[in-house]
Amino acid sequence: MKLDFIPLDKLSVSRTNMRYGRKDPDVSDILPTVRKRGVIQTLIVRPNGEEGAFEIVAGWRRFVAASIVAAETGEDDPQATMLPCAILEPGDDAAALEISMIENMARLDADEVTQWESFTRLVKQGQGVDDIAATFGLPELTVKRVLALGNLLPRIRDLYRKEKIDTATVRHLTLASKSQQKAWLVLMDDPQAWCPTGHQLKGWLFGGQSIPVKHALFEVATYTGQIVTDLFGEGGYFADAEAFWTAQNAAIDNRRAAFIDEGWSDVVIVPPSEQFATWEHERAQKRKGGRVYVDVRANGEVIFHEGYVTRKEARAGAKVEGPGTGEKATRPEISSMMQTYIDLHRHAAVRADLLAHPGVALRLMVAHAIAGSHLWRATPDPRTPRSECIAESVENSSAEGVFDTGRRAVLGLLGFDAQAPTVCGSAIDGVTGVFLRLLDLPDPAVMDVFAVVMGETLASGSAAVEALGLHLGTDMTAHWQADDAFFELIRDKEVLGRIVAEVAGDTVAAANAGEKTKVLKSVIRDCLDGTNGRARVERWVPRWIAFPPSAYTERGGVGTVKALAKVEHLREQQDDPDPDAPGAVLALPAPEPEAETMPLAA
Repeated sequence: MKLDFIPLDKLSVSRTNMRYGRKDPDVSDILPTVRKRGVIQTLIVRPNGEEGAFEIVAGWRRFVAASIVAAETGEDDPQATMLPCAILEPGDDAAALEISMIENMARLDADEVTQWESFTRLVKQGQGVDDIAATFGLPELTVKRVLALGNLLPRIRDLYRKEKIDTATVRHLTLASKSQQKAWLVLMDDPQAWCPTGHQLKGWLFGGQSIPVKHALFEVATYTGQIVTDLFGEGGYFADAEAFWTAQNAAIDNRRAAFIDEGWSDVVIVPPSEQFATWEHERAQKRKGGRVYVDVRANGEVIFHEGYVTRKEARAGAKVEGPGTGEKATRPEISSMMQTYIDLHRHAAVRADLLAHPGVALRLMVAHAIAGSHLWRATPDPRTPRSECIAESVENSSAEGVFDTGRRAVLGLLGFDAQAPTVCGSAIDGVTGVFLRLLDLPDPAVMDVFAVVMGETLASGSAAVEALGLHLGTDMTAHWQADDAFFELIRDKEVLGRIVAEVAGDTVAAANAGEKTKVLKSVIRDCLDGTNGRARVERWVPRWIAFPPSAYTERGGVGTVKALAKVEHLREQQDDPDPDAPGAVLALPAPEPEAETMPLAA
């Protein structure tokens, strides 16, 4: 037998190969390695009678993988597609078949400990986890799990190799210090002692309390205590429960202060020794004295229950007065609740306008299909209002009514229940049933369905809403007007002063500069309603809600303005006039009637 390099075009599969006659094999497991390193293990071949040609006795999968890579790279130089081969002497078919079977059947996959030994050598030579994963065609998490065995004492690795301890036990032992591992081995060697294994081992390691990192409310990167990482997974645990609770309680206090700033009457901390029982409380709006209950669990998890009072208070109609109105100079000009209010109203207006532009909806859907988003699983945006007043405001908006009318029409077209809350997820006969129904609809009707589906899956508060509103020229004055929820959510005195100047003029604003927020809101209401002798201001919207949005102060902190900045940044990058140039992005064309009614087949 001799070794040589043979071009791809001189190789073919031998009839003696045990895989001969089947369709091309699945090579997804070795393809990443072949792409990165080429074919390393030799193929076994023998002359097939033609000049310079050989047939493959063993190594068909390597041959197929190499052929795929050659096609991907467009490499047609025979010298550049040479494969390492072990050339057999001409012989009978039985001997060749025997070699093929030995090569394919006598192979035993390496155990995890052997893999760890090999991966460790690669790490010492400068290879990263991503490099190893790419080379062997493995998920990075799998490589991390194998490398995690390096945290174990040699004897524990040997026990795992011999299958005397299971995977769950090994996983938790990777969290243990060397002294803990030694103590565990002592228990294992003592037939009279109880040795914790599996999930019981975690409780033994952490003294009965394990607090996952995912439950931290604080920034873990700034935490100075010790975190024990579960190298088999992607999370970790806090080694010092006392240090964790010091940081966690400080974060809870900060959240409590933020809720108070948002106008909640009170924030009640429910300690781990107690339980927040929903059956002993009733929902209550913020303006009706609702509180926030912070349910702190022993495992570190913290759950926030917004808008509750006790049943006794609910029956008595009790209200708890809100805190003082002290201002903080560094806080954003609007609260998070106001941001939710703004996002949902603008979201409603944009998707209402989207109904008239199905061609744009199609382009947006293609963009989602290519780039993806956290909603792109045919999942309607939850449109969480966070309070009843915001929910009522959005539900009563004209934009929501327009979209709801379009949605009900589409539900009828598809034969769905007209009372269904969304089009997405309402089908009971699956994708095929919907597809067959769409085949029976004319193109304009399909485009109407498309626009509603895109509206339902458009993420509220995203930069996509910003880009879409700018492109469509969405006029918020056609969909929104100031209501009680808006005035309840706006509390910043400086911003109110700017709005007074906007609707009533600088003179009125200067005259009321020293007034309380209640007076400033009254002035704004009078201007918008044309009452109390003030001229009526028509079609006014605050800067945050308009397209494009802007801020009233230098403090900023407005989500819509941040989204606009992202859109403008992306537009600045579209400076390459050549659409075929790498990285070129085509700007959306202005909507044209012809484009909106073009056949889907086109």
